[in-house]
Amino acid sequence: MALMTGQEYMESLNDGREVYIDGEKIQNIAEHPSLRPIIEAKARMYDMNHEEKYKNICTVDTSDGTICRGYKMPETKADLKAIRKYVETVLDDLGGVVYRVGDETIGEMWSLYDAQESLNEIDPTYTENIKNHIERISRLDLFHVSANTDPKGDRSKLFAGKAGSDTNLLHVVEENDRGIVVSGAKFETAAAYAHQAFVKPTISNWTDESMLPYASGFICDMGSPGLKHICRTSHGRNQNPIDYPISTQFDEIDTLLIFDKVLIPWENVLFHNNLKSVQFIRKTVHRYSAFNYVIRLLRRADLLLGTAVLNAEQTGLTKIPAVQEKITKLICYRESINAHLTAAVSEAEESSGGLLMPNQSLLYTGRIQAISNFNDMLHLTRELVGGQLAVTPDSMTIQHPEVKEYIDKYYSLAGWDAEDRTKLLFFARDLLNSSRGGHQTTFELFAQGPPFTQYQAAFNNFDLEPSRQMVRKAANIFSEKAELQV
Repeated sequence: MALMTGQEYMESLNDGREVYIDGEKIQNIAEHPSLRPIIEAKARMYDMNHEEKYKNICTVDTSDGTICRGYKMPETKADLKAIRKYVETVLDDLGGVVYRVGDETIGEMWSLYDAQESLNEIDPTYTENIKNHIERISRLDLFHVSANTDPKGDRSKLFAGKAGSDTNLLHVVEENDRGIVVSGAKFETAAAYAHQAFVKPTISNWTDESMLPYASGFICDMGSPGLKHICRTSHGRNQNPIDYPISTQFDEIDTLLIFDKVLIPWENVLFHNNLKSVQFIRKTVHRYSAFNYVIRLLRRADLLLGTAVLNAEQTGLTKIPAVQEKITKLICYRESINAHLTAAVSEAEESSGGLLMPNQSLLYTGRIQAISNFNDMLHLTRELVGGQLAVTPDSMTIQHPEVKEYIDKYYSLAGWDAEDRTKLLFFARDLLNSSRGGHQTTFELFAQGPPFTQYQAAFNNFDLEPSRQMVRKAANIFSEKAELQV
């Protein structure tokens, strides 16, 4: 067992995978300008595991050796606190927010680990495959992602549980002694520069037997023969890093994965041809990963708050009560997310697989709180930054020798020189108004399922009975009919 270095990670991507981006089929993944910045960010995460100052935060010793902290299954509250500390430390070191870098998506495998009892009823081999892959990911220090989203066809068929002839969905086309052969397509962020993905069914009504060919979950090597990566371009390519400090460093590239008769060995099949397994994973898929996800939403809230405060302070507006009120709203938003995360650990629950999962009701309601209010907080931050967010010239123009004296005159104030003040405005513009900023907001809205599924998760994990009983007692209602639950 050995922790991978950043260089080893980058070299491991040259495995013959088919990657298409910016109108070309590329050979050296790590050197392509659209992919290089985010690959370097992931490589930095690997290197952090080898640095003495991060040893006790980013790694943990187990009976099998030292592994990345993000890959250790949580068994205690201390484990959950350590996961949060790990994510926060990584984001602090990188200086930005990245989501699909391994520690979030590994949680979906832990959800499968909790399904052992039901999977054993189908075939104990699948349970062993899950255990083996969880161990393998940590032992080999693999960059593991998820592949969930389907190209959108006639969705009415999906929600009715009638896939019919819609073969755009990923499905099994053949079984043989080596494994299953699958065709179809999926979308996944970071697939082009990851080692493997947990590929699983999407949202549907998984009750009709016509859906059986689509009811499989498996691990797929991202360099598998027959697998093609068709990527969107980077929002930061050809941009000046001064003008777009976020886009040029942290744009996580999304990929359309084409499965053209891809062989999945039996040892990589986690469940197959079984609706019950799909029902379980769709209900529980985010019971762990949502924790790492909401930690990142908290960091996004911090970025909004910091941007708003610095802009208000430099213009002397923080002394105005109306401005203080707006900043306090951002503070309340930030602290409400923090409170949900903290309480989810304090009230953590034992899972069916014997792990310790964050309190599900508190975690899922925290996720809704963070996402459903984010756009209002974006707008509030724009108000506090002001109109210069939209009208400030680019960095190359303001450095022109014939205009620099005017920039220095009109952009310097209250201890802020023109260079630092425009840097702050460039950062705010990239955070709030750039194409990458808009993309990130949309990604966060759907990354853990569309909003209605997030509300379903919160509804299904909240115990309504204490509230019912409270009102029954207060209203003096004790009839049998009132005891019936919908």
